[in-house]
Order: sequence, then structure tokens, then C-alpha cells
Amino acid sequence: MSPGRTGANAFELDMTAYTTGDRAVKMAETPACAPAVVPGHTYDLSFWYTSTAPAAAVTLYVHDTVTGWQYLQDLGPIAPAAEFTEFTATTPAIPAGVDMISWGPYVHSVGTLTLDDFATVDTAPPPTTTTAPPTTTAPPAPENLVQNPSFEEGLTGGFATCWAGGGSGVNTFTIGLTQPGRTGDNAMTIDMTAYTGGDRTVKMAENPVCGIPVVEGHQFQLSMWYTSTTPNAAVTLYRHDVETGWQYWQDLGTLPPAAEYTEFTALTPEVPEGTDMIVWGGYVYGVGALTTDDYSTVDASPDIPPAVCTGTGVQCTQGEWEILGYDLGVRAIHSVLLNNGKILLVAGSGNDPQRFAAGEFKSAVYDPIAGTFTDVPTPVDMFCVGHAQLPDGRVLVMGGTLDYQAPDGSHGFLGLNQSYVFDPATNLYTRVNDMLGGHWYPSATIMGNGDVLSLGGLAEEGLNIESTLTERFSVAENRWLGLAETVQTNRRWGLYPTVILMQDGRLFYTGSHSLGGGAFDETGAEIYDYDTGTRTDVPGLQNKDGMDHSASVLLPPAQDQRVMTFGGGNTVTNEDANRLTNIIDLKEPDPAYEAGPPIPTGVMAATGEPQTAAQGKLYLSAVILPDGTVLETGGSLHTRADDVLETSIYDPVADEFTSMAHDPVPRNYHNTAVLLPDGRVVMMGSDPNFGGFELRISVFSPPYLFKGPRPEITDLPNDEWAYGTTQPITVDRPVAKAQLIRPAAATHQSDPNQRSVDLPLTGTGTEIGLNLTTNPNIAPPGWYMLTVTDANGIPSTAKWVRVG
Repeated sequence: MSPGRTGANAFELDMTAYTTGDRAVKMAETPACAPAVVPGHTYDLSFWYTSTAPAAAVTLYVHDTVTGWQYLQDLGPIAPAAEFTEFTATTPAIPAGVDMISWGPYVHSVGTLTLDDFATVDTAPPPTTTTAPPTTTAPPAPENLVQNPSFEEGLTGGFATCWAGGGSGVNTFTIGLTQPGRTGDNAMTIDMTAYTGGDRTVKMAENPVCGIPVVEGHQFQLSMWYTSTTPNAAVTLYRHDVETGWQYWQDLGTLPPAAEYTEFTALTPEVPEGTDMIVWGGYVYGVGALTTDDYSTVDASPDIPPAVCTGTGVQCTQGEWEILGYDLGVRAIHSVLLNNGKILLVAGSGNDPQRFAAGEFKSAVYDPIAGTFTDVPTPVDMFCVGHAQLPDGRVLVMGGTLDYQAPDGSHGFLGLNQSYVFDPATNLYTRVNDMLGGHWYPSATIMGNGDVLSLGGLAEEGLNIESTLTERFSVAENRWLGLAETVQTNRRWGLYPTVILMQDGRLFYTGSHSLGGGAFDETGAEIYDYDTGTRTDVPGLQNKDGMDHSASVLLPPAQDQRVMTFGGGNTVTNEDANRLTNIIDLKEPDPAYEAGPPIPTGVMAATGEPQTAAQGKLYLSAVILPDGTVLETGGSLHTRADDVLETSIYDPVADEFTSMAHDPVPRNYHNTAVLLPDGRVVMMGSDPNFGGFELRISVFSPPYLFKGPRPEITDLPNDEWAYGTTQPITVDRPVAKAQLIRPAAATHQSDPNQRSVDLPLTGTGTEIGLNLTTNPNIAPPGWYMLTVTDANGIPSTAKWVRVG
């Protein structure tokens, strides 16, 4: 076309209709036309463009002198632009054996892309020079910020200046000064002589004179010396929020019994925004005596250089999606990450009545690294089952499809009462005893002792009759408990109700569910006490009748006990899905939902038109990432129709969403998303309008994978972790935090056991200890992915550890 941006001509790529595939413009793959390159070098690429296409990107090809031309990678999406706009990217280091490259943009949607003024420039860095490091003197020792750290000043009322006792519950105790101290005259002792419940604490006084001043974003090294005659002792941390006042922050680790003075050290998490002071100390929650002395708190935040983008600018801010070069081996209606890094994909009949009638039931184990699928013999129709990982790594599968809807309308889908356990070691299902009744779309929540509680779903008879049975699987006995052994509420729960284990052992029904239309109780959400069979309504949920196929997540870290819902709709009225979020703090005495920030709007996949400000999506997936954020992606505006292209990441600390590159494959009903141990997220499935199943696989690489070298766990002496222990690990450089992430068991926008557990750090440098919570309701027993994250938010690849 004419004119061009700087000359007489430009190139126009105009796609007027689109179903699949793409159309590209690139340099001709010949020695005369393709840019010559040097292995090991990188190259700056640029061109100018205008675009009306919502889906366009740039791709890079390389010529290997042995194997010829081949695709290397995409270099980033191209945003629509009415005026000529410059696109820039930098190639990765050119692989050995490559002598030429070819690159250019492509379009995979309706629209027009106009191109001009291409450039490829060698960016090989200048040679490095080595100079002797300057001679420096040792820096001064950091200042201890604790007032009266050894209890030697202002002795009044049994306490030293700037120290206070605290606690609650039914117990008999004394708290006071004892002599001699470790380094001076005094130490402080908690002596609990009788115990029923609660705890007793010694910590810095919560006032501006005695509280430790802190800086947002910094971390602080804590240490003290102790002796203890009880195994029931720990260290706790509180913070002062400038708006809401003093509040519990987190426990930093347990204190094993010690007859001689022993040092405890820990590193705080990064100080949250709005926090100006902290206090901390030891506490006892059982019979015995704890003596502490010589407290220290110092600012331990080194000057960390900012992360340097190692990819294109778009990759470092919006991440990157890749469509794999092979399709799914089975329909990914259920996806369960196994403790070997592979994924159990369960389809059953795959929402296909003909396959059901023929008894064609499918499962497979998918290896996302090798790109292979191993078929698994599937004894019954495991379509729309419940599932959860057991403490030993096996997968409990419950319920499923007894029958499809009758053509004459005499009955709806019927729930199966059978249950199986899948063993990753053999890739086989083994049947366990039957459940009390049939369940189609049941929940599955792991409890603090490893048992699994299952609620809801359609029963085995009638026209859409919901089961009101409460089912409990005993992990110790490897069986479902009988009717007389379970506490029954005889109330409906709906289909796939999202039920999350709370830190006190109760359960929180978030309001998210599948199908059904409106809410099942007055407020749409509730706290459920299984032991007593009682349910308490929780207020504040916005649009409680629009929670079909919404997503719910226990926000990281799990110790904060904050739950968030994302989007949703009403599959009965089929009104526009919403973009609302709701957040609740379950540690509050009377918890209630509050409105969170809305999900960013996207574009309609079929037309490329942007959504209106009121439109959102249902069928979206939400995945906890190892840097403490949550990825949400996929979904559609209406029931099994009108797919929405939109992906974003929610930051719980900043309470805001950041838009990401979107999955180029629309994802509707029956999609699943799984965090892989390497930090990527694999997205599978879509089942719109009963018109065939999406078999393409998309993989998202978050921005943290393009921000520089990743920290590495170089030594993990022990992969079997007991509660309340400090586990040593070695890392290749100092890190800011560590976390355990429970692997995915996802279906129908529900993954109630997904959680990230913070591991407070002991020590600094490369030899550190990780403090595991004493509370199994925070980290239910089982296999977890262990990652460490540096000060720039870059996580390591995960190692597997078993908790319990």
C-alpha cells in the first residue's frame, strides 16, 4: 500500500474472516534475504505499524546449519494502534549452529496490520574488563532496634521497661523476671503450671516508644536466646497498621525444648504497606517454662539491584503465552497435579452421551515436560467427579456419572456412589467402599487430619435432585465412614460448592458453585462447623445470585485467612456475567465480605470488540503463583457462549489487578489451569455449546520468568517435614521468602484445597532454616511444592516436600 511511514510503500496484511490459524509476514528464508547472525549474540528487532487486529504477535525463526529453518519463539503481542507505533524486541542469545534468522508479525483474528521500516541490529555487549576491587573497611554493626533487650532497665511490677505480658484462654501461669540472665542480671520467664487452652506471651510493649520502627518493603532479622522445658513454645510477631492499629501478623517458628541457652533467629516477611512498627516475643501453649533473654532486631534489607528484563519489554510486564505443538490426549475436564510433576487428566465419558453408552471412559497421565500421555484404565464414568490429593500422594476420586439426562425428561444427570483411589506409582485406580449416596459435581475438601469431606452434587435418582448427604473419607482407615459415623446437616449445598478449610478446623463455603442459578442460603456464603453440624451465614457477598462458575481462592499466604471470589454469572437467567470480586478476612470475630477491585475487562473472542464496563465473565480459572500473586484467566460472558479474552494477575498486598497477555485460545466451560513446578501455568480444555472439545494446550510464562536469573534451592536434606519443625535448606543466593504451594486439583472453576503457606526464614545468607507451622489446618498433610523467592519477586523452580 502507499504511502509508507517514511517512503512510498508499506506492507498491509488484511484478514477479513477468521476461524483458525494465522497469516504472517517475515523475511524470505534465503541467504540473500535473511539477516546473518552470530551464535551467542542478541539482536534488537524493530518495525513500525498500525493495527486494527485485537490478536496479533511477532514470531522468530532460526536457520540451523544442520537441520534447516525452524520456529524458535514468539516475541510478544502487538497492541492495536491507529497511528504508526514502534514495536521493539530483543532476541534471546542465538543458539550454537544458527547462522540466519527470519522474523515478522502475524495476525490470528479479523483485522488489518500495516507494516514499515523493519530493523535488525546486533547488540553484542562490549568486552568486559577486570579491575581490582577497592579496599574498604568493614561496615559498622547494624543497630539493634529493641529497647531494653536484656531486661536490665526500669524494673516495675515484675516487668522491665518496654516489655509486657499477654495471652488468653484457661491456664495457670506466672510471668516475671528471673535471675541470673544469660548476659546480665535478668531474664524473663513464662511458667505455665496447668493448661486447658489458649496461650501466654512475653513481647515488646505496643506503644510508639517501645515498638520497633520499620520501613515498608524491608525485612528485619530477629534473634533471641532461650531455654525451655516444654515442646509447646513458639515465637509470634505483631505489626501496627497506621489505619487499623495493632494486629497479629504471623508465627515465626517453634522453640524446641532446650536445657542450655539456645539462639533463635528468624527473618520477617517484607513489611507491608501502611505498617510502621512491629513487636514480637515468645509464647507458651502447654505446661512448662520458657525463659528468654538478649533480644535483637536489625534491618536486614541489603541494597538489592533492581531486576533487569531478560526478555522483551512486553514479556517482562505482561508475560507470554505459548500454544504447544501437540494436542491433549484426553479431554481435560479434571486436572490433578501429582507429586511427580505429572498431571492426572480425567475425562470419563467427556460430556459425550455416545461415549457413555459405549462405556468409553478415559483418563491419562500427562507429562508436561516430555509432552507425553499415558492412558489409564478407567473403570466407571468419572465425568464430573470430586477429587483431592491424599497425604501420601494418591488421589481420591469420588462420585461421577451414573447416567446422562433421559431423552424423555424423566430424570436429569444421576450421581454415582462409587469411589476410587489413583496411585501415581502404578497409574492405576483401586476401588474403595461406596459413598452413602450418589454425587454428580461433589466437593472435596481435605481436613487437618488428612480426611476428605465431600458435600453436594446431584443424587442417584430423580429430576435434578441434590444430595444433602455429608460424606467423610477416613484416611487412617482408607474408607468412607458410615451414616452413623458422620455428622449430617440434611441441607443442600448445590453443585461443586467451594468449601475451604479454615485455621480453626471449621469450613468456609465461599458462595462459588457450578450451575443452579441463585444462592442456596440467605447471604450466599457461610461458615460450617462439621463437628456440630451448624452453619452460620456470612454477610456482604455482592450479587449472591450471580456466583455460578465463579472462582474462589484462599489468598496467599494461607496464614492470613483471606478468601477472594472472582466473577461469576447465573446459568439459569443467562444474564451478562459480572466482574465483581469479594474479599473476606476469616480471622475477624464476625467476618464479612467486602468489595474488592473489579476484574479488568477483556475483548470478545469472536469479534475483538472490548467489553463494556459492566461485563465480566464466568468459567474463569484462578491460580496461586509462587510470588504470592494470583493469576486469573479464561471465561465467557454467557452460559457456554461468548468467550472473553482476558488475563490478569491480582496482587493481594497492593490490592490491584495488572493486565497480562491473554491466552490466544478462548476458554469456556470445562477448562482447567494448573501451576507447574517450574512456575509456568498450563491451561487446558473448553467445551462451549456442546459443540466439541478444545484440545489445544496453552502455557503461560508469568513476567517473573523474564526478570533475570532465578534463585535455586541447591540442597534439600529432608523432604519429609513434621509440623512445627525448622527445615534447613541451601540456596544459591540470599532470598526474601519461602512458601509451600499445594498442587492443583481443579475442575469447573473449583480448587478448594489450593493454598500457599508462608515459611518464615531462620538465618540469613545461603544456609537458612524454614519454619513450618504447627497447625495442620493451615497446611493440611500431603505433598507440596517448595519455592523460594528473591527480593525482586523472582521464584525458584519448586522442590517437592511432604508435610505431616
